Amino acid sequence: MHHWIAQPEAAAALVARHGTTRLIGLDTEFMRVDSFYPRLALVQVNLDGEVALLDPLALRGIAGLGPLLADPANLCIMHSASEDLEALAEAVPAGLGRLFDTQIAAAMTGFGAGLSYQKLVAAVAGVDLPKAETRSDWLRRPLSAEQLDYAAQDVVHLAALHAELDARLAQRERRGWHEEDCRRLLQKARSRDGDSQPQRGYKTAADWPRERQALLRRVLLWREATARRIDKPRPWLLDDAHILDFVTRPPHDTDELLARAKGLRALRGPQREELLAVLQQPLEDEELEFAAIFPLPTPAQKRTIAAMKDAVVAIATDLDLPDGLLCARRHIETFVFDQQWPEALEGWRKSLLFDALSAKL
Repeated sequence: MHHWIAQPEAAAALVARHGTTRLIGLDTEFMRVDSFYPRLALVQVNLDGEVALLDPLALRGIAGLGPLLADPANLCIMHSASEDLEALAEAVPAGLGRLFDTQIAAAMTGFGAGLSYQKLVAAVAGVDLPKAETRSDWLRRPLSAEQLDYAAQDVVHLAALHAELDARLAQRERRGWHEEDCRRLLQKARSRDGDSQPQRGYKTAADWPRERQALLRRVLLWREATARRIDKPRPWLLDDAHILDFVTRPPHDTDELLARAKGLRALRGPQREELLAVLQQPLEDEELEFAAIFPLPTPAQKRTIAAMKDAVVAIATDLDLPDGLLCARRHIETFVFDQQWPEALEGWRKSLLFDALSAKL
């Protein structure tokens, strides 16, 4: 049983009924087809067993529910929360107060990495959930009965999952680990910043001169800021193939830029003028101070990376953890190339990995 809420008065009454609730089952449905930001289409909550589906299109947000979610006295239970947190960013500007991510908890307690909500519910509660509406159009109105039931099921079982997984975390003395990872997710959602070193993902440019790498970084930062400003997908504005082409051979004028920008649906006149200036303006001294792109590893570095990966797998196996949760390969590469401990491996991961990985350098 669930309630459809599309009026502010009904939302206020819901909050009033559950103002002292401390555990909140929470999920969202959103669409991200022709925009940079996800378009929030539905918010599902489970408050003391009452399941409500809030219509942010009619409510112009989530009405008075935001303060309840942002209150650090309350614990929001979600499954694989990162994209949902992004979808909620505008509706809850302060961010959630506290988070319990059931997917992360499952990975830390022996269920394996990346487990879906349906599989986790089946494993813990023995309930098989429908999957038919996974790729549904959640912005259409009215939503079908099948869509509403599917959406409600996404929060019905969260309290039971929390109870089981929290007990398992306590048994394994991993509550602190889980809380740390959940705080990281919330901090990332609150910052809403893009990657400050996006060029590091372009390994084909590793052998470029430093000035050209700096120009690549400048263009990538411009794309990120502009895509956010005009709310269009990054590839619609400038895809990777065009980025590499323009940085390698900057166009001389807007006519040439237009001729070479075929297929870029969001690169309109104003954006083309901005991009041309970005490509042609001389680099400032501070723009040459950036993290260089990882080169192809030398044979010695390959051996070091492999040895570190083996060490991670051994430690993860001993702890019954997915090795990708403990340490992703990209963090190993960062450590090898930068010779500095990655920020992503601070906290509980550092206490487990630092000595073993440092010994391989």
